[in-house]
Amino acid sequence: MTTSGSLYGAAAVVGIGTTPYRKRGTAPASALRLTLEAVLAACADAGLDPRSLDGFVSYANDSNEGIAVGSALGVHEIRWSTMVWGGGGGGVAAAVNAAAAAVACGQAEHVVVYRGITEVDDGRGSYGRGHFPPLLHSHGLLTPAQICALRTQRLLEVDGVPRSALEALVRADYAHAQNNPAAVAYGRPLDPAVYADARWISEPLRLYDCSRENDAAAAVVVTSARRARELVERPAFILSGVQGATRGWSESAENETSYTSAGFHPELVRRLWDGAGVKAGEVDVVQVYENFSGPAVAALIDLGLCPPGPEAGRFMTVENLTAPHGRLPINTAGGNIAEGFVHGIGLVLEAVRQIRGTSVNQVPGADLSLLLGGPMAPLVSATLLGSQRTLAGR
Repeated sequence: MTTSGSLYGAAAVVGIGTTPYRKRGTAPASALRLTLEAVLAACADAGLDPRSLDGFVSYANDSNEGIAVGSALGVHEIRWSTMVWGGGGGGVAAAVNAAAAAVACGQAEHVVVYRGITEVDDGRGSYGRGHFPPLLHSHGLLTPAQICALRTQRLLEVDGVPRSALEALVRADYAHAQNNPAAVAYGRPLDPAVYADARWISEPLRLYDCSRENDAAAAVVVTSARRARELVERPAFILSGVQGATRGWSESAENETSYTSAGFHPELVRRLWDGAGVKAGEVDVVQVYENFSGPAVAALIDLGLCPPGPEAGRFMTVENLTAPHGRLPINTAGGNIAEGFVHGIGLVLEAVRQIRGTSVNQVPGADLSLLLGGPMAPLVSATLLGSQRTLAGR
């Protein structure tokens, strides 16, 4: 049973588009130009005239406002334009949820969710701009890697999660990237010895535990369920969406009460599952935001997808995490770590591909596809996508 006011099945993703991932600082065009290319590709995928877009949503301090993107596209009318506050990828799923809410409430008909980055336009560290208060930087904590390393070290030492869980997640990302020609790690498999011997970035996080930084853009188009059925054969319906932070979790002070959590507090998790009327064990595939491997493992634990403590090591194996036959395939295009990093927008596209059945690492019969944004960030968010079969069966 779902509650009144639920997003369940009211909106769907009908178009996806992306530019190639390039090494930071090497983009051939501005962030705005890349964003426009991604939006046009998403509209072409949906079979929509780009001028019919009337809603725009982004997140993570995107430098290109919806009104600017809409103006450049020559849209007929802008009815909805919003930004999800928060640095990094905490808002990636929240942006999809905002688009779905706009459609469900009649504020807009066709809403595009986008994110574009180039180092020339956005500089280094655009993910953390304005999110390192004095308590952190006065003690030498200047980067997300340092903050997440402290929490990950506690996860390992106090909670008893074995380091092998982190390695399995990274290696699963790389394994999936070998089947994805668009991934920056395509043709570059990760040997376990290379992973283990890589240099420290911030202990216990080594080089391959960290997401990449790329110049690129991607976009998805969200519209009503009714319109979606007219546009594409297999829409990805939005079943449930949540975002937020709980008391004792903020960016102004290091969290003391749940220091090893990824930020997905129990009430938020309950709302996610109740909103769709499903349980954690029913999810077929997960795209989990891995700014770093430790927070991603913590997110899976928070959501009840992976057992806590030492048992996490028994569950988090390369075999369990890889498609097509793993118990819980994750990041099936390679994720932020092996496909490319633009604040996780690529994870949205892959979550949709799994519902469509078009992923290069397709999970057979995937009907429930989960997107998780922002582990260990000030804001976290999640979106559960489902197939037409899911809607028909509930």
